[in-house]
Amino acid sequence: MVKFGCPEFCGTIFIGINLIESGEVISRIINRNVNNTMNFFYRVFLKTFARKSYRRVKLEKKSRELFEKNSQEFLDRARELRIDFPPEGKSGYSFKHSGNAGDIIYSLPTLYALADGAETDFYLNLDQPANYSIVRGRHPLSGVMLNREMFSMLRPLLLAQPEITRCEVYNGQCVDYDLDVFRKSALSLSSGNIARWYFLHFAVNADLGKPWLRARPNHAFSDYVVIARSQGYHSPGIDYSFLHKYGKLLFVGLAEEFRAMRQALPALEYHPVSDFLELASVIAGCRFFIGNQSFPFSIAEALKVRRVLEVCHHCPNVIVEGCNGYDFCYQAQFERIVDKLVRQ
Repeated sequence: MVKFGCPEFCGTIFIGINLIESGEVISRIINRNVNNTMNFFYRVFLKTFARKSYRRVKLEKKSRELFEKNSQEFLDRARELRIDFPPEGKSGYSFKHSGNAGDIIYSLPTLYALADGAETDFYLNLDQPANYSIVRGRHPLSGVMLNREMFSMLRPLLLAQPEITRCEVYNGQCVDYDLDVFRKSALSLSSGNIARWYFLHFAVNADLGKPWLRARPNHAFSDYVVIARSQGYHSPGIDYSFLHKYGKLLFVGLAEEFRAMRQALPALEYHPVSDFLELASVIAGCRFFIGNQSFPFSIAEALKVRRVLEVCHHCPNVIVEGCNGYDFCYQAQFERIVDKLVRQ
């Protein structure tokens, strides 16, 4: 009989009998405080006789460490985050936002809640850098969140809202609320609800199931299914070609986006717009709207028209709320939703 004089080694043999059945044992060994030499032998043994369990528990340990690191980062940045709330009951309030255009639309419920019926000056900050890594190909804004052209197209829509008194370019004016503050926090911007990001920072609430945008419907498009699909935020495997059997189809968006969609739908019509108030009127008057997580869907969501959202599984940060809204990330469900809306 071979005798081992090292009690730690005997302990390792005993533990090894249980390794396959008990991931908890492996976890205790990986996390126990032992000297470096014994720690090395434990790990060699585990990797040899319980490789799968060892890898699983090792991954869990790394996940916990990453969670703790992210939590600490969130706390550190939260301590640096400062929001100075102006006195309540003022006759007017001013706001700043640097875009993107869709983020501006989703910020409006918070703007309305903070203004509480007072006059509002809305300043849009142009040419701030953006990360469009998720977009395939060249983004039309060329690396900024909002440019002069987008401001010119967005301004008529914002001024059409009775809650907004003025809308101008930001040139360093003193403002009561900086709506860009969420970008300075450690919140994950790839999930959740964009509109609620503002709630978290400004301690307000609003019913996101009700409309927060107004536009006069253009009934010339009442027989059309209106579609918008940007070059990014696609759900894998989604095919729009089945829509051809549903009659009149109209695309709103960029010309290159239209050309890409027309490959699947040769009879698709195109309607360029002069500004986003016109776009909102088209969407408000259509049969129903289909879009992905891009600016036109923010309008459809704010208007609460009949709408269908293509959800990007990689970045699900647009949430459909309230009546008339559907979302999908699978082809069969997409086709079922459209068939239901057509028959209504």
